[in-house]
Amino acid sequence: MKPAASSSRPGSARNCATADPPPMTTPTETIDAFHHGRFHVVQPKGRGHRSGMDAMLLAALVPELVSGERAVRVADLGAGAGAAGMAVASRIEGADVVLVERSPDMAAFAEKSLALEENARFAARCRVLQADVSLTGRARVAAGLADDSFDHVIMNPPFNDPGDRRTPDDLKAEAHAMVEDLFESWIRTAGAILVPGGQLSLIARPESIGEIIAACGRRFGGLEITLLHPRSGENAVRLLVTAIKGSRARLAFRAPLVMHDEGTHRFSAFVDDLNNGRAAYPRRVPSSQPRKKS
Repeated sequence: MKPAASSSRPGSARNCATADPPPMTTPTETIDAFHHGRFHVVQPKGRGHRSGMDAMLLAALVPELVSGERAVRVADLGAGAGAAGMAVASRIEGADVVLVERSPDMAAFAEKSLALEENARFAARCRVLQADVSLTGRARVAAGLADDSFDHVIMNPPFNDPGDRRTPDDLKAEAHAMVEDLFESWIRTAGAILVPGGQLSLIARPESIGEIIAACGRRFGGLEITLLHPRSGENAVRLLVTAIKGSRARLAFRAPLVMHDEGTHRFSAFVDDLNNGRAAYPRRVPSSQPRKKS
C-alpha cells in the first residue's frame, strides 16, 4: 500500500569539522512526517519494516474520547518504530500509549522517534516496552504487560506466510514472517491485557479472516469487519477488525472502504482523512459490557 508519510529527510550521524571534507556516507535511517507533519518517525532505510498507510488506518480505529471521558491507555503490539501508536497519541490528547516491540533494533528506532523535537507535544504520554507479544502468564506480566491494564489494544501482526519468498533482510523478515498460530498468540495477549469492555483493533490481509475470528473465540464479541479495496471492482487488499472484550454482540460486516476515487490515484476524501489523522473510524455496534472504571 502507498506509504502515508508526507515527507522525509535522511538521518545520519553528524561529522565534526576537519581540514578535509568528510567522507560520503549512506544514511541508515530517515525521519518521516505523518499526518501532514503533525508527528515524525525515525525509520530504517533500505532494511527492516517501514510504516505507512496500514499504520495510519490502524490508528484511526481508536475512537475519539467523548467530553469528560477519562484518559485511556493504549497498547500498540508489535509497534516497530512506533508509527501507529504515535498516531493515536498525536490525534487523541487523552491517550497514554505503550509501544510494545520485541526487536531491540526497532525498539531503538521508536525511542529515537519519541526523542524528536517534533514529537514533544505527546512524547511524555508514550513509552517503549521491549517485550515479546507471545509471552504468556507470569512471563508476560513480568515483561510489563499486566492483566486488565489497557483500554485499547492495536496490532498490525506479521502477514507473510512462511512459504513466501524470504527476503535477505533479516530485520524485515522478522517483522513480516507469520508463524503458526500467530493470531491466536497475539489475540490471547490482547484479551489478557485489556480491561473488560476494552477494544481490540487490528489490520491484516483478507485471507487471515478465518484465523482472526477463531482466535477471538469467546474472548471477544461484537466483531466489526471492514474490507479495504484499492478501487471499486477490485479485490480487497486489507481488512480492518475491531472487537470488544467480553461483548456478546454479533459479528457485523461493515460497508467496504474504497481507497481511490474512480479513475484516479487520488485517495477518497474519507480515506485521506483517516490516513492523515483528521478522522476516526468509529464502531457501529456498541459494547455489551461496560468499560472498567479506574
